[in-house]
Amino acid sequence: MAKKVKVVITNDQKTVKVPKGLRLLIRRCCTAVLVMEEFKEDAEVSVKIVNNEQIRELNKTYRNIDKETDVLSFPLGVDGVYDMNLSTGEAQLGDIVLSLEKAMEQAERYGHSLDREVGYLTVHSMLHLLGYDHENGGLEMVRMREKEEKALTELGLRRDGNYYMEDEA
Repeated sequence: MAKKVKVVITNDQKTVKVPKGLRLLIRRCCTAVLVMEEFKEDAEVSVKIVNNEQIRELNKTYRNIDKETDVLSFPLGVDGVYDMNLSTGEAQLGDIVLSLEKAMEQAERYGHSLDREVGYLTVHSMLHLLGYDHENGGLEMVRMREKEEKALTELGLRRDGNYYMEDEA
């Protein structure tokens, strides 16, 4: 298990108020994934909270997709090898950029709590930082979805309905 997990959270938007307890939830999600994956080193993760316009700009810049999205992951590791913060000895896993505005919209759209939505997005991104990918579908997508649900269940954020809308499948 990871000995120490440092989660640096910054709120770079003023569109919506960050609810009380959300930062703790994000930290718990990051830690839960590392425990589940039996990550053995101290780890550092950066989480930036943004609004829809900010994440749209990042999505356009880094993925050439000119639309808002809910979360972006910027892994720093390759094949399980991470840069180390020389002053702390922590493995630098990467950056998570989360649109709280989009998460609120999606929680309402899917009929579940904001905690469930932010929990899902954080767990999903943490798995990306650890090298998991769902973009090509198939077995890897199924494996990633199973890990997401396992972590969320352990956090008490089990799926309580259909997560994907028909038009997104």
